Amino acid sequence: MQRPLRLIILAGVALVLLYFFKDAFFNEENYLKPLQKEREDKDLSFRGQANSPFVDEDRRSFKNLLYYEPNVEYQVQAQVEQLANQDTLLMTLTSGSYEPYLRYGIATFELDGQPQRLTLYKKLSGEKKEQLFVPFTDKTNGFETYGGGRYLDVPYEEGDQTVTLDFNRAYNPYCAYNAEYACPVPPKDNRLDIAIPAGEKTYDKH
Repeated sequence: MQRPLRLIILAGVALVLLYFFKDAFFNEENYLKPLQKEREDKDLSFRGQANSPFVDEDRRSFKNLLYYEPNVEYQVQAQVEQLANQDTLLMTLTSGSYEPYLRYGIATFELDGQPQRLTLYKKLSGEKKEQLFVPFTDKTNGFETYGGGRYLDVPYEEGDQTVTLDFNRAYNPYCAYNAEYACPVPPKDNRLDIAIPAGEKTYDKH
């Protein structure tokens, strides 16, 4: 068998195995129950006085956040290309001020049969965690999701060549619930030209 043909066949087998393993992971015990528990815990924290972004009146009337149903298609593996020049971006906040983030790398992946890319950021102030920050917008914003875009927190260890972008865990910034908060505005290079019907929807207190 010629080498190029053999490589194509092996790549095809790998994709099939990845599809079945992904579906096997995306089940009740491994994925759905923990995700539901995360959502319930977030609702509980939003009802509490200490951690809630709501003003007291809205907190007392709050019941729960709204989400799309979990969808395996929106949990994607992305290739990571670390930027040679990891410069600092002063990301604009909704208040008009700025917050420093390191432009760490580029995540490339495929959704809706189209190649996509998002810039991965590291926060340079406050608590440091082994994760990357991905603010993004998509075609659902202003309709089914918050108009200012949503965020992903992406687990990451130095040297990883791939990351999991789990859009089922996309969440709203605090300014979606309370205009007194100052939240990062997703930069131009993270504006996706497709809809991402996954994760948190718009919260309407009424």
